[in-house]
Amino acid sequence: MNLQAPVSSIMSTDLMVVANDDKVLVVKNIMEDHNLHHVPVVNFNKLVGLISKSDLLYFLKGMSPGSYEGIMNEVRVKNYIAEEIMTENLECLSPSDNIQKALELFQKNKFHAIPVVDEEDSILGILTSFDIVNVLLLSLIHIS
Repeated sequence: MNLQAPVSSIMSTDLMVVANDDKVLVVKNIMEDHNLHHVPVVNFNKLVGLISKSDLLYFLKGMSPGSYEGIMNEVRVKNYIAEEIMTENLECLSPSDNIQKALELFQKNKFHAIPVVDEEDSILGILTSFDIVNVLLLSLIHIS
């Protein structure tokens, strides 16, 4: 893998995003239906946050155990909105930043997804630790 290559060469660009005022149920359905672990949150096409599967699970875990837990979770995901559970003030990359910079951010911050944005903070893609592992595996296969 060329660590000096731009992140745009390996980032995911086929994104599912939600608006900041979308219900958490929309986020939950997107994650489940598309097997995603990160959903960017936008406001007028500008990135304002990110919801990870961990964020969603933490939100749902807030329920007290009991026979009504499933019903209460359903009520909660229908009434809370994305901006109430999203992570804000994200580390972001520009498409021209190199893969090495992304790796350093992953190591330093211990998160698994970094949004890629343009100068106006419009989301262009997302780079995940899975994307990095995929490229590493492909390069190893080509070497052998």
